[in-house]
Amino acid sequence: MVALTLHPSREALAEAHHERLRAQRAGEVGNVHSWELVTAVDGPGTRLTVFLNGCPLRCQYCHNPDTWRMRDGTATTVDELVARIARYRDVFAATGGGLTLSGGEPLMQAPFVRRVLHEASALGVHTALDTSGFLGAKADDDMLDDVDLVLLDVKSGLPDTYRDVTGVDLEPTIAFGDRLAARGTRVWVRFVLVPGLTDADENVDAVARIVSRWPNVERLEVLPFHQMGADKWERIGADYALADTRPPEPERVDAVRDRFRRAGVPVA
Repeated sequence: MVALTLHPSREALAEAHHERLRAQRAGEVGNVHSWELVTAVDGPGTRLTVFLNGCPLRCQYCHNPDTWRMRDGTATTVDELVARIARYRDVFAATGGGLTLSGGEPLMQAPFVRRVLHEASALGVHTALDTSGFLGAKADDDMLDDVDLVLLDVKSGLPDTYRDVTGVDLEPTIAFGDRLAARGTRVWVRFVLVPGLTDADENVDAVARIVSRWPNVERLEVLPFHQMGADKWERIGADYALADTRPPEPERVDAVRDRFRRAGVPVA
């Protein structure tokens, strides 16, 4: 007997593709890269950090380049993710932690993010959004009502340096920061210190000028550049421009932190 292998018809494949797109546009399904349970990272307490796929930026120092493409993620429903969040409610309550949506750039999947944040808030779970702010216009007021904390990456203060670092413009991040300040949304700013790229005094001072106009910023974290994501660039076949860049010396990190403090910026 010869076994027959039945293949779906073109019509069936097209219908399945159409349904996936519909579910994604409706925010019922998202593309998830991975998740991890971490403490004292990505917000207060113990966090369930969920990394979503898709990002419009191409940061030279990105340590998650494998999240750039949306199609590389695992299709996950809101219900599946919310069920995972619910498992850790006791841990969150005991540690003052919660959920952090990261990436990639989570606002690439704004409808999915909106639904997940709303469901997490309904569970009483603290929520944080980790974003570059470049797609901040996609975070409408309804979404932000369900966000307790924004982790805002200000990657440079000088527009030319910002474009060199990310490939996109700085202004959308500033506009998003201004919106958050007007709303009074809690913000923690993150700034990655990369020797020869973002560490010039004039760039640090420009970041300080931007951040100091936002009274809702509770802290700025200076994150020293590292090479822990270098192997991911090789795996995806991307050219890694910072292969020979060393992490900043501790003395330089301390000096940059002091420079921010002197500018009146609260530093973690």
